[in-house]
Amino acid sequence: MTTPGLSEFEAAAAALEGVVLHTPLEASEYLSEVLGVPVHLKLENLQRTGSFKVRGATYRLSRLSDAERARGVVAASAGNHAQGVARAAQELGIPATIFMPLGVPVPKLLATRRYGAEVVLEGATVETPLRLAAEFAERTGAQLIHPFDHLDIVAGQGTLGLELADDLPDLDTVIVGIGGGGLIAGVAAAVKARAAAAGRSVRVIGVQAENSAAYPTSLAAGTPTEVVTTPTIADGIAVARPGNVPFEIIRDLVDEVVTVTDDDIARAILVLLERAKQVVEPAGAVGVAAILAGKVQASGTTAVVLSGGNIDPLLLQRVVAHGLAASGRYMTLQIPLPDRPGQLARVSELLAQAGANVIEVLHTRHGQGLQISEVVLQLSVETRGEEHRARTIEILQDAGFQPTVVAD
Repeated sequence: MTTPGLSEFEAAAAALEGVVLHTPLEASEYLSEVLGVPVHLKLENLQRTGSFKVRGATYRLSRLSDAERARGVVAASAGNHAQGVARAAQELGIPATIFMPLGVPVPKLLATRRYGAEVVLEGATVETPLRLAAEFAERTGAQLIHPFDHLDIVAGQGTLGLELADDLPDLDTVIVGIGGGGLIAGVAAAVKARAAAAGRSVRVIGVQAENSAAYPTSLAAGTPTEVVTTPTIADGIAVARPGNVPFEIIRDLVDEVVTVTDDDIARAILVLLERAKQVVEPAGAVGVAAILAGKVQASGTTAVVLSGGNIDPLLLQRVVAHGLAASGRYMTLQIPLPDRPGQLARVSELLAQAGANVIEVLHTRHGQGLQISEVVLQLSVETRGEEHRARTIEILQDAGFQPTVVAD
């Protein structure tokens, strides 16, 4: 395997011109203050299909022969790769079949169908669609399009790196999320090649979700290694084993890989909504999560890639609530009370004294462990941060109440 060179990335950019957007780059005053250096957001969440995946998919399909195009393409995905392949196939007039799991978010399913692909729903997880897609390719001769483990995919994703280098000539650090590794491999190779041509250097930092972090283990072992993954809100980068092709590039060119928790990611999504006015999916927000969690030390002008914005509205609702709780701005309290008049009013007075805003109230006499003379008051309360949250609890405790914070 040979890492794509600058000429190959430039050829990919030429092939994608007019099909893929040159997405905006916006300075972030807030993140610049947090990190202590100028921070810019690469808004790939505004890309066609809502993610960077369309870059690699389009370039991969554009390189197929006429005979291969006639046989069509097939892919398996629960989200962004499906939409990228479907859109690329539609643009190039290639028949596309996409296998997706039964539980795929409805917006992603509808978008994939809207791009003209034939969608087959099967299986509870993406493992079944992956198997079925491989069987379909074997049976029909359709070209199986892997989401990250192919040099053409890496070259296509690397066009994002060229845009960064063009828009930020003084670029010093790039922060990119990692799943299978196709995006960061392409970006690292492209920005470092462009910087080397100008006699400069660029540092590249990768970020993985803590619950699905195959790269730290694999890099330590020196070879792609499968790890046990656990559920994460960043399902778009939940990959148990790195791709062979991107792994070699990442091993040689990526300077550091860090991990972030789901709480970190939820806080990042909330910050992006409030401060940048950007809707970003969990996998696309891990770079910002790393900054907010203090996981990266950047020097000089820094770019953070917001790799996608395809978040299900229902998930967004839950993530925002979780992000508020993780930021100390929202909590649910359970308070046992004696069953006599005036107790609810007294708690309300104390919360008003604390300056906490009550969002929701549940007052019940029914529950496990309650005495006949007891009730439970459950309150959802808005606070201004960790200190205010702690002070609110302290005021209730000083008044003789025993509030318990309900886990989010």
